[in-house]
Amino acid sequence: MKGNIWNSLLLAVLLSTTLLACKTRKLAGTVKPPATVTELSSKKAENINLLKSKDFTFNTLAIKTKAKIDIDGSKNNATMNIRMEKGKRIWVSITALAGIEIARALITPDSVKVRNNFQSVYLKKPFSYLHRYANKQLSFDWLESILSGNTIADFVNEKATINVNDGLWMLDGEKETIAFKVFFDALLKVRENNINDIKAGQALKVVYTGTYHDINGALLPQGATISSRVGGKNVNIELEYSSIERNVNLEFPFTVPGRYEVLH
Repeated sequence: MKGNIWNSLLLAVLLSTTLLACKTRKLAGTVKPPATVTELSSKKAENINLLKSKDFTFNTLAIKTKAKIDIDGSKNNATMNIRMEKGKRIWVSITALAGIEIARALITPDSVKVRNNFQSVYLKKPFSYLHRYANKQLSFDWLESILSGNTIADFVNEKATINVNDGLWMLDGEKETIAFKVFFDALLKVRENNINDIKAGQALKVVYTGTYHDINGALLPQGATISSRVGGKNVNIELEYSSIERNVNLEFPFTVPGRYEVLH
């Protein structure tokens, strides 16, 4: 039983994680995509550069989000505080409705640390440990891009194909064992990511709300739904971004009480 609870919490943390001074606590007005769509250029490089130019840029980013978590039919509501330092670390704190922190994670390009306060256990592993729960190509950059609604660099390059599907841009291709399709809205922001590894029986789908917070001209999705199938487990996480701070000094506290059991 202990192992099942731990695996559920771990999956929730990992799959949910997975900006010079501009401070925003109260979010700006909603931005919706226009009715007209930008035409494709005949030069693929120009299209790729245009898509990348729409990414939400940041040095540090803090997001408070309401989360609905469904793991194989077991449903829970929680609040997630997510902090990121571009290219360096992602910190996640999960609290229950009563305001009690049940889990905390610190992910870097090299390591994963998860503290389970519910069971007083602690895990420290290399980043490759995440490949037990996701495709082996999963990288720190993927997690960062998914949480910020940005393009994934491994996909948005000249090896991929860009077409217009139902009036909107669509990018698709393959990378080693996975096939991917990325749909963009009329703002050329990522609307949906579909990542599949048929041989491994793994699938990841990320759908953004399609409306955005305008933070000094930079657009961040108002939320996302992350659906994953890994190793027979089905995970669905709905995120609603309620507070954002961009390019401010952030702390990433992660200490482990001496009484916590270390999991191997």
